[in-house]
Amino acid sequence: MRYRWAVLAAGTAAQAGLAAVFIGVPVLAPALRDEFDLTLSQVGLAISALWIGPILTLLGWGMLADRFGERAILAGGLAVCGALTAAAGRAGDFGMFLALILIAGAFGASVNAASARAVMQWFPPEERGLALGIRQTAIPLGGGFAALTLPFAEHSGGIEAAFGLLGAYCIVSATVAAVLIREAPARDPELERAVVPWSLRDRQVWTLSFGSALYLFAQVPVMSFTVLFLHDAHGVSETAAAGVLVGCQVGAAGGRIGAGWVSDLLGNRLRPLRWIGLASAATLLATALVADGAVPVIVVMLVLASAISMSWNGLSLTAAAELAGRARSGAAIGFQQTMLSVVGVGVPITFAAIVESTSWQAAFGLSALGPLAGWWMLGTLRERV
Repeated sequence: MRYRWAVLAAGTAAQAGLAAVFIGVPVLAPALRDEFDLTLSQVGLAISALWIGPILTLLGWGMLADRFGERAILAGGLAVCGALTAAAGRAGDFGMFLALILIAGAFGASVNAASARAVMQWFPPEERGLALGIRQTAIPLGGGFAALTLPFAEHSGGIEAAFGLLGAYCIVSATVAAVLIREAPARDPELERAVVPWSLRDRQVWTLSFGSALYLFAQVPVMSFTVLFLHDAHGVSETAAAGVLVGCQVGAAGGRIGAGWVSDLLGNRLRPLRWIGLASAATLLATALVADGAVPVIVVMLVLASAISMSWNGLSLTAAAELAGRARSGAAIGFQQTMLSVVGVGVPITFAAIVESTSWQAAFGLSALGPLAGWWMLGTLRERV
């Protein structure tokens, strides 16, 4: 069973490749704005475009993973995503850029369902929260890679070089997954059975998925707008602002591992998931209060808010798969991730519109309402997850 760690490493690498694309667009937001002469709302649209494709494909990818296994679905989808991402850097206008990024997100969504399903199959319940917490560090790892490398790539070769680097990262990650990932040899009885056969009519999975998706109102602002906020509101250079984003990703990685470990100790995913909702709301409100203050104080709050607001996804994903059972785990994960994309597509546009019509301070403060609503909704679930 030591091989399970190789599967976890490959799944994490694949997810990191996709995360680099999702976070790479916000990192390159100032360059994209200059390249295509964009408003802040159009920048929000570019970030949202990445969320649109997965809405259309995530559930389908999950069902395909249940039917054909994880390796081909993950590797094939991520490789196509990489090629389309590289092509987006050579787009002649903003409309073509949006179309290529949207389709890249649709293919890259194969990673979300397939890599999580692979980890679920290889790890027993008492290790699953930690394993998926480690797998979820892929998002801050990919984000850290993007924040560290893309400003330099863009300065040396423009957005074509930056998006070419992102595309290459995806293709390399897809190759690693194709070599290392395979189906687990034995089935876990806990995942095999279910109290009732899972289907899309299961109210608990709907509540779990939508309630936790509301946490994106805290996560997306700090993940997607940190660079623009520091650059536009406080005159921080693009490179320095990207460095702050690296710190945010380091904090987020620790938060995801810690949340998974705590859920294993408790034997419960729901309680720590709700604690994170309250803490996310509190840190967003605190960020709003210091948004016009000294830069060092703002940076500390952004890193803290990132560590908390990005630590919940693994718990929600694990709970959805455990509710559904092994045979439907890919579909359940696909559905949970689809719900995230449905909510996520509107958050960047809404946040940018609030900033343009009011202020950064108001936008951060209003964002705290999302995790508060999610905390309340998740409280209606029975604590069987």
